[in-house]
Amino acid sequence: MEDIYGKVKAYIVKHQMILKGDTVAAGISGGADSVCMLYLLRKLTEEIPFHLLAVHVNHGVRADAQRDEDYVKKLCEEWNIPFFLKKVVMNDYAKEKGLSPEEAGRQLRYQAFEEALRGKCGVCKIAVAHNRNDRAETMLFHLFRGSGLKGLGSIRPVRERIIRPLLCLDRAWIEAYLSEKGLVYCMDSTNNEDTYTRNRIRHHILPYAEEYICRNAAAHIGNAAEILAQTNDFVEKQTDLAYERCAVIREEDRIVLDLNHFRKEDIFLQKMLLLGCMERMTPYRKDITKEHLNDLMELTGKTGSKEIILPYGLRARKEYDRLFLQREKGKKSLTEEKTPQKQGGPSEEYLPVSVRVPGEAVVPGLGKISFQYVPEEEFFYKKGQNIPEKTYTKWFDYDKITRVLQFRTRESGDYLTIDGDLRKKTIKEYMINEKIPKMQRERIYLLADGPHIVWIPGYRISQYYKVNENTKCILQVQLKEESDG
Repeated sequence: MEDIYGKVKAYIVKHQMILKGDTVAAGISGGADSVCMLYLLRKLTEEIPFHLLAVHVNHGVRADAQRDEDYVKKLCEEWNIPFFLKKVVMNDYAKEKGLSPEEAGRQLRYQAFEEALRGKCGVCKIAVAHNRNDRAETMLFHLFRGSGLKGLGSIRPVRERIIRPLLCLDRAWIEAYLSEKGLVYCMDSTNNEDTYTRNRIRHHILPYAEEYICRNAAAHIGNAAEILAQTNDFVEKQTDLAYERCAVIREEDRIVLDLNHFRKEDIFLQKMLLLGCMERMTPYRKDITKEHLNDLMELTGKTGSKEIILPYGLRARKEYDRLFLQREKGKKSLTEEKTPQKQGGPSEEYLPVSVRVPGEAVVPGLGKISFQYVPEEEFFYKKGQNIPEKTYTKWFDYDKITRVLQFRTRESGDYLTIDGDLRKKTIKEYMINEKIPKMQRERIYLLADGPHIVWIPGYRISQYYKVNENTKCILQVQLKEESDG
């Protein structure tokens, strides 16, 4: 049998999924894929020193859910792997949020990952056990629904903090490997049902393709998805460059394009640019259809002044050689309209939290955070040595801070510096580039020195405040006690 461990290790190294000192939360359902992943990651800790923990979510749906929970807990005890359990009632959550059961389950699982990783040291990763067949099934699912290039890229090996170590393996290899190692696993009864579209692709379409069209159809589809994912990355970079060339005004609710520059772009890039502009101003792309894009393209070629209405309260207006994309003031997005608003005054959850140095503050969503000076002679920084990257302990050049620090949510005009040349990027642009969901952007607490954002917890600090060999007064900001909510 093929060297499964060697193959997975090489795949992890190729995509730089796990580095020394990382903390990896592995999602373990008890099924074949996740048990295999946990076994291989445990073996990998002998070669790459990193912290491994297992996360199991009992969705409270299947009759055999308790059996799976007990099995994963026992397995972690035998393998000496820290075990994190989250019990939920998925159907109630789906009904409350107006979600499909699949989407509700996905949200609850990632909530569990965030809880398990809160306050952990090092760079935190989330490992999920998708395999090559899953990637092929997902690509076909998106293809049948008329997805664009991004959807056809299917499941990525790495997406932000999420890693997929088994994406290089076929499902049959995984099951054979477990059998060879004498490892048992749980069978999810719903996997044999055709209730979900993905299961019908799994049970009928791919097996037919493998038997009657091409023996390695799933592998070939997975390879095509990899090429399309790389193509999409290239197109997104070119679209960003086109945006820089064509956008003369870039505001929260308004983008203005110079059509003289716009018309010089390739027709495909023109469409991607328009789509990208709409995406910057809306919470989701899914309600922006081909017809909307065609209408917008047609508008750019019209003479005189014309206007069209788009989803999410967007209006597009052409005036001479300018295209104005603007969101109506006071117009809520579809997501905001569906979200119940609390009655009364502003929620305490989103009020600013002022900081005293030295001192402590309780920040919603983060917990108790301490602020203290660190004398230069006690700090371990030496010229030429990198500052250690810790998720919830940060060090800043305190002499560069000009105002009373606050933890608060984002405001118009907020920015950070992104490189050694101290080039600025607005927080909105940064969050869009990091693909932070729009609703989440409004809830993230930022450490702010006026409009200059010092730190976006969980993401990055502003280059301007980084400690270097010239720093005299150092501010240490450290999570002391994680939030319960």
